[in-house]
Formats: sequence, structure tokens, C-alpha cells
Amino acid sequence: MARSGFEVQKAAVNALFLREIKTRFGKYRLGYLWAALEPMAHMLILLGIFGYIMQRTMPDISFPVFLINGIVPYFVFINISNRSIGAIEANQGLFNYRPVRPIDTIIARAILESLIYAVVYVLLMAIVGLLGEEFAVVNLISLVLVWLMLIIFSCGIGLSFMVIGKTFPETEKFLPILLKPLYFISCIMFPLHSIPKDYWPYLLWNPLVHVVELCREAVVPGYISEGANLYYLAFCALVSLFVGLVLYRNGEEAMLTS
Repeated sequence: MARSGFEVQKAAVNALFLREIKTRFGKYRLGYLWAALEPMAHMLILLGIFGYIMQRTMPDISFPVFLINGIVPYFVFINISNRSIGAIEANQGLFNYRPVRPIDTIIARAILESLIYAVVYVLLMAIVGLLGEEFAVVNLISLVLVWLMLIIFSCGIGLSFMVIGKTFPETEKFLPILLKPLYFISCIMFPLHSIPKDYWPYLLWNPLVHVVELCREAVVPGYISEGANLYYLAFCALVSLFVGLVLYRNGEEAMLTS
């Protein structure tokens, strides 16, 4: 009995997923620990620099918990977006097999990044909890939905840059530079409510601000982010995915034949 298109794609994504794991972690002695070390080192540096100041600025909020819910979502977005650029070149030979399509590489990489950082997130939250930092998951459904929207948004952006990067190879060099400013305007190191409301419109166009603030709201009792909106985040996620799919549909044949 012939397999359906979905079953064929599922098998292709699964094979690419296992290949990504092997090529990503197989050459390192510490293997999967490398995925946790990057955000952990990042958090420790920020704690060392801003810990005392922020603890006095936000006495009712655990600064490590505050940071985790900013840094980890940012890394999810950055890694899915950045790794999409090299997805075509890294898997070019596999496209000779008809069941494997360029979009499958994005899906496989997005699943891997999402699983890695979901585990890292739970691990870091568990560690700071054991160290005495206070938090409580007050809205698990909201937290899951925010992560889902973040992944969809990241995939849409990644898909767009994969197509653009194939046409303009220089994109691979410029993308990290273009995305870097988002780190400073996504409320990773500061809460939205610390900014005067007159300036909120300059920040709230950025979907990552909504991701970060909604994550904090879901795990910090009493933390309320007035400006963050799940519906706006969902809108941005669906628009980015739609744009990415349109670009991909128009450029798929060129990616397969080049």
C-alpha cells in the first residue's frame, strides 16, 4: 500500500532530525551539554553584571527566573532563524532523493532546537528553584501557547531567510548582524513596565517582547505585563509563516535544481 504524502514527509523529517542530532552533537565530547552551557554562561554573566542592581530595582521578582524567561526564548528564535540559512547547503545532496524537500530541513531543525531549549528551560528553572529562587507556574496553558507561537514565528522567519539566502548568499553574513539589535529591544534585561508608556509603541511592534513578557507572566505570581498580548503574538506568528510559505512555494524549484 502506497504511503500518503504526510507519511512520506514525516519519515523524511524524522531522518533529517536524527541526522541533525548526529552532526550537531556527535563531534563534541560533552555532546548535548553544549546546548545548556551557552544560555547558562550567558545568564551567569548577566547575573554577575546586573544582579545586584536588578535585585534592588525588582525586589519582588527573582532575577534568575526573570533572565531565564528572556534568554531562552531569545535563543530559540535566534537559533531557528540563523540555522535556516545553512539548511540548503548542508543537505543539498539529499534533495536528489525525491521525498526530501528543502522545507523538511527547516522543520527538522526547528523541532531539534525547540526540544533542546525546552529541556534547557525546564532544567534551568529546576536548578534556580532548588537554589531557593521563588517562582510558580501560574498559567501553564499560556506558557505552552506562547512557546508554540514563538516556534511558529521563528519557523516563518527562518523559511523566509532560507529562500532569500539561496538567492542572495550574502544574507548568511548579514542575518546575525540584523538580528543582534533584537537582543537589546526585546525586554530580555529589563521589564516592559520599567519603560515609560509613551515609548511602549516603539517596543511592542516586536513579537519577542510579547513572548518574553508573557513567559514571565506565566511563571511569576503577581507579574503583570500590561502591553503583552497573546493575540498579537499569534497574528505575527501566522503572518510570518504565511509569508515564509509563499516565498518557499515560489522558490522551491530553484532550490532543488541549483
